[in-house]
Amino acid sequence: MKHQYLKNVTTLKLDPSQCTGCGRCIEVCPHQVFAMMNDKCSIINKDSCIECGACVKNCPFHALEVRPGVGCAAAVIKSWLTGGEPSCDCSTDGGCCC
Repeated sequence: MKHQYLKNVTTLKLDPSQCTGCGRCIEVCPHQVFAMMNDKCSIINKDSCIECGACVKNCPFHALEVRPGVGCAAAVIKSWLTGGEPSCDCSTDGGCCC
């Protein structure tokens, strides 16, 4: 399953120094965002992240961070559904960085 959402808007972050290569994020990610590279997990398709938070909840080493449902992607999709302007509160003017 290959999905592309919005470019460069997900809040997903990986701290490679915390990753031990256990592969739990690969197991639970519904959109194949991660892959094993050099015995550690790596983000290979960040734009497919839907910010569900499954990877963060299942990483025993706290190597991942994501703000589920609050990133720019969620704000833009919500604006499409409601007809309003996107607002993810990530910019200084209270709008959206997109």
